[in-house]
Amino acid sequence: MDDIKNITEKIKKFRDERDWMKFHNHKDMALSLVLEAAEVLEHFQWKSPEEVISYGKAHNKELSEELADVAMYLFELADNLGVNLKTAMEKKLEINSSKYPVEKARGKHTKYDKL
Repeated sequence: MDDIKNITEKIKKFRDERDWMKFHNHKDMALSLVLEAAEVLEHFQWKSPEEVISYGKAHNKELSEELADVAMYLFELADNLGVNLKTAMEKKLEINSSKYPVEKARGKHTKYDKL
């Protein structure tokens, strides 16, 4: 069993033991995903690039928990929508590889249509 499927099954077991599926509609899952991502961002708000690096190291446990929340909502939402995340990510990497060829994109942050 692949890692994404395995952890998704654990997430669903946790949810189902608590009878929470009735709250986990697509809209509320997407909203929760964004809210948790904002909590990650909040850790870095108002910090300089130098402060961000040291803060990340000093607050690794808190950031790990916030990132786990994001991932759990993502994995469950994908499952609820019938999206195979592994396949979707592999396809998206292929798309991005053609949008951002190494010879044009290396070392640049330019959007693909401006390369």
